[in-house]
Amino acid sequence: MMSEKLVEVIRGNLVESIHHGDLAVVDYTGRLLYSVGNPREKVTFIRSASKPIQAIPIVTSGAADHYQFTDQELAVFCASHNAEPIHVETVLGILEKIGLPQSALQCGSHLPFNKEAANELIRSGQEPSEVHCNCSGKHSGMLALAQHMGWDVSNYLNLEHPVQQTMRQTMATFAGMETDDIVIGVDGCGVPVFGLPVYNMALAWAQLARPDNLDTANANAARRISQAMTACPLLVAGTNRLCTGLMTHLNGRLIAKSGAEGIYCAALLEQGIGIAVKIEDGNGRATGPAVIDTLRQMGFLSEADLENLQKFHNPTTYNHRRDVVGESRAAFTLKKH
Repeated sequence: MMSEKLVEVIRGNLVESIHHGDLAVVDYTGRLLYSVGNPREKVTFIRSASKPIQAIPIVTSGAADHYQFTDQELAVFCASHNAEPIHVETVLGILEKIGLPQSALQCGSHLPFNKEAANELIRSGQEPSEVHCNCSGKHSGMLALAQHMGWDVSNYLNLEHPVQQTMRQTMATFAGMETDDIVIGVDGCGVPVFGLPVYNMALAWAQLARPDNLDTANANAARRISQAMTACPLLVAGTNRLCTGLMTHLNGRLIAKSGAEGIYCAALLEQGIGIAVKIEDGNGRATGPAVIDTLRQMGFLSEADLENLQKFHNPTTYNHRRDVVGESRAAFTLKKH
């Protein structure tokens, strides 16, 4: 079975573009509840949707307690952030706690995702630095783990480094896979990135939400990371971002995280259900309609929820004159198993 249609982009009365993809809804026992496409066979990179699981060893190692990391700091470990002031200040605070300079970050740099933050940086005459990279939170967490464990901090990006080996093993544990079965690539920020079936992504997130079948250390860490994400949704992404919007409006009922190239993962905390979406053409504009309509079809969202999430569920298309010329909308029906 191939990927199936998930989202249509409408202009006027015509469907102008179509995004296909694969989708899985899995509970914490591994039962596939709903699907679109072929999520058991679709192997792709989880990209930044792995970050909450990569944050687990920071807790299990004792680093989080040793450095007394706050919920804000734990949340930014999970972030693809906007580099708004709250994000930059939080990452700098982590580096200060672990006693490392900003130059220890090896994530590269780019202008902030947030337009206001980017414009402010340009007006000030500054070049973006590593702390402005959307992955600087994850990298500061990797440095914290290495520093706490007494590992070399100069080469923490390398696959052979204990930080990366530990995080790969943690991903395998949560995803119900053997470590060697996880495909390895290089992510946009330079660290190893994990390739696995969409089904296993959803299982990993289901276990993050309800870690009943995991060992005590991983289970306690999962609850702590989930709590930090729901307590500090602005730290996970930022202003006008889907992750922050979902977690804010659903008020502790759900955790969510985007990934590049059309990846999106979420989990229903009370139910222990994970959702994973891969948009086939990699266009992230389709993830909001796909994820929110999955939640709608599952009966998880009220009419008030849908109204609050309208701009993500059915994003409006504007032209350069700010005229409304179309919208994006979900175009699939979940297959129940």
